[in-house]
Amino acid sequence: MSQATPVAGDLRKKVLRVLFISLLLDLISFTFILPLYPKLLEFYRDHEAAKASSNTVLGQVLHGLNTYKNSFARPINDRYDIVLLGGALGSLFSFLQAIASPIIGRLSDKYGRRTALLWSMAGNILSVALWVAATDFRTFLASRVVGGLSEGNVQLALAIATDISDDTQRGATMALVGVCFSIAFTFGPALGAALSTITTVAANPFATAAGFSLFLIVTETIYLYFYLPETLPVAAPKSSEKSGSEVKPAGPRVRTNSHTLLNFTHFTFILFFSGMEFSLPFMTYDLFSYRSAQSGKLLGFIGLVASLLQGSVTRRLHPLKVVQLGVVSCAAGFFLLGRVNTEKGLYAAAALLAVTSATVVTGLNSLSSFEAAAGERGNKLGNHRSFGQIGRSLGPLIFCTLYWWAGREVAYAVGGAGMVAVCGLVFGGLKTPPGTETKRMPRATEIGKKPNAAKMNGKN
Repeated sequence: MSQATPVAGDLRKKVLRVLFISLLLDLISFTFILPLYPKLLEFYRDHEAAKASSNTVLGQVLHGLNTYKNSFARPINDRYDIVLLGGALGSLFSFLQAIASPIIGRLSDKYGRRTALLWSMAGNILSVALWVAATDFRTFLASRVVGGLSEGNVQLALAIATDISDDTQRGATMALVGVCFSIAFTFGPALGAALSTITTVAANPFATAAGFSLFLIVTETIYLYFYLPETLPVAAPKSSEKSGSEVKPAGPRVRTNSHTLLNFTHFTFILFFSGMEFSLPFMTYDLFSYRSAQSGKLLGFIGLVASLLQGSVTRRLHPLKVVQLGVVSCAAGFFLLGRVNTEKGLYAAAALLAVTSATVVTGLNSLSSFEAAAGERGNKLGNHRSFGQIGRSLGPLIFCTLYWWAGREVAYAVGGAGMVAVCGLVFGGLKTPPGTETKRMPRATEIGKKPNAAKMNGKN
C-alpha cells in the first residue's frame, strides 16, 4: 500500500470536471443501442430473409442459437430468438473487452492515460461510424467487434481518478464514475429509442440514432484532446552523479488485499450478477407478460435508485463497506426473485439489485486501486476489469441454461447460493487497507456541479 502523491486542488477540479463530462457523453452514446437491439436485429433478420439465403453470417449464427435452444426439453418461445442473439452479441463484446482491457491498461502505464484514451476514442469513432453505415448484419457485427476491442474509456477513467486522488479520496472519486453510469443508463436508452423512430436512411432505419451517437463520440474526443491533461505520475528523477547519492531500489510491495483475490471476487460476482441481469426479461415475460415498455420502466427504476445511492451512500462509505452492502443485497435479491409472484415483490427485488448496481463494482475498483503503485495502475485496473468481463461473457450463457433446464426457482436458488459464496469471499478474505479508513467527499465544485445535479446505472 502506498499513499498517492497529492494533486494540486485546481488540477484535481479540472480533471474531475473533464472526466465527468466526457464519461457522460461516452456512456450516453454507448447506451443508445441497448433498447434498440430487438428491433435492430429483427431488421437484419428480415432483411436477410428477403434474400432467401441462409448462407449468411446472421443465418449461421441463428442456426447455432436455435440448435442450442432446441437442446432443452422445455420449449423456448420463438420470441426469445432475438433476445438470445442480443445476448450472444453482448457476450462477444464482453469477451473482446476481456482481451483488450489489460493491453489498454499497460499502454496507458507506458505512454500515458491521455494518449491511450485518445487512441481508444479513435477506435470508438470507427465502431460507431460502421454502425451508421451498417445496412447489413455483417457490417453491424464488425462495428461491435471494433467497439469491443477499442472501448477503454471506463477503465482509463478509473485509472485517471486513481491518479488524482489520495487514499482517503479514492472511493468518493470512484463513485463519480458510478454516478455517470447511473445518469447514462437512466436517460441514454430512452433517448436512443426516441431517435430510432426518426428514419433518415431507408437502408438503415437506425442511422439517426447511430449518427447522433457518432456526434457525441466525436464531440467527446475533441473535448478530451483540448482539455484533458496527462495524469500519469512521472517517476522522480535520479540524483545527479555529482551529488554522489545512490538511488535505493524500492522494497518489495506489501499488499493488504492481493490482486488475485480481488480479481477472482470480481469475476465470481459478475458471473452470477450478469446471468441474473440477462434472465430478467425472460422471467418478467413468463410471469407478468411484460413488453418493452414495462421492462424499460423496471430498468429505469433500478437506474434511478442506483443513481441516488451513488450520489449519497456509496460516496460516504468506505469501499469495503460498500462491497459488503452490495453483495448481501444481491444475495437477498436472488432469493426473492426465485419466489416472487407479484409486481410489488418484483420491484422490491429490483430495489435490492439497484443497491448492488450502485455499490459492488465501484467498491471493488477502489480496493483494487489501493493496491496498485503509480506506475502499474493502468495494468492492474485493466486486469481487474478483464476478469469482470470474462464473468460477463459467461454468466448469461450459464445462468440461462440453468433457467431453462431446471426452472426459475432452482436457477435463482443456485444464483443466491453462489452470491452467498461471494459474501464469504468479501467478508472473510478482503480487509481494509491501512490509512484508508477516513474518507471525505469531494466538494460539489470539484465536478463543476451542484450536489443535486449529480443525482441523476454498466462490457461489466
